[in-house]
Amino acid sequence: MEQPLVSIIVPIYNAKDRIARCVESIRKQTYQNLEILLLNDGSQDVSLEVCEMFARVDDRIVVIDKANSGVAATRNLGLRQAKGKYLQFVDADDTIQPYATELMVQRAEESNADLVIAHYNRIRPPKPRPGEEEAEITRPVKVQTFGFLLEGPMTKEEFAAGLMQEPASFYYGVMWNKLYRADLVHAHEDVECAEDLDWSEDLYFNLSYIRYAERFYALSTPVYNYYNTPGSAVHTALNPMNVVTTRAALFTYYKELYEHLGLYEEYKGQIYKYLVAVAEA
Repeated sequence: MEQPLVSIIVPIYNAKDRIARCVESIRKQTYQNLEILLLNDGSQDVSLEVCEMFARVDDRIVVIDKANSGVAATRNLGLRQAKGKYLQFVDADDTIQPYATELMVQRAEESNADLVIAHYNRIRPPKPRPGEEEAEITRPVKVQTFGFLLEGPMTKEEFAAGLMQEPASFYYGVMWNKLYRADLVHAHEDVECAEDLDWSEDLYFNLSYIRYAERFYALSTPVYNYYNTPGSAVHTALNPMNVVTTRAALFTYYKELYEHLGLYEEYKGQIYKYLVAVAEA
């Protein structure tokens, strides 16, 4: 089977200790027809130099250096630059399984899916003991697999019903455990990461994308390794007022989506509950 081009978008900011691990996991994909977009978001460490080193040994890699503007704006730039039939996202802290792209593209092509969503692994490194350096740790990491949907194709209504069971989860909210059709993104200007949100900018992207997607496929094999690392962006303290404002905005996006689907009356209780739900993996 001819391999359609897949654009993998990686936003990078001060990731010198982790970016090599991330890029190597992408380069080692069993799926070969890749465009690897490494977007350096104004890093102040050697992340850019590491990316340029990889670009010299792998012509599939495109390095884009830009002034710091945040992860949402960086992803949006990647969306505009991407040339692939499919879009995949990886965060610089994390890695993907060697079969990740091949498996998701295979399911997308076989089922003609607009969105493939997959289980993922959450990896929690052990904390250093007093006086112990991180490099000296030999204790095993803790790995947990997360996902909510059974393997197989589904309609938009079936996917929307599943989403309402866990609306605050990483599984539905993030972009990195999914495969998207690029033409669907490029055809609709409102499908982008929300640059004005304090967090959950990827959930906004997903809610916008779902509005136009018709066919979905759930993959029960975990394809992504999310490193639950203290000090990463997800652990950064958020302004309580910004949290309230963002949740209110996301509530509006949920409400509009489910009204569009004709399912709002059925699920409005869960949508209201989302306003006070605690985001969790």
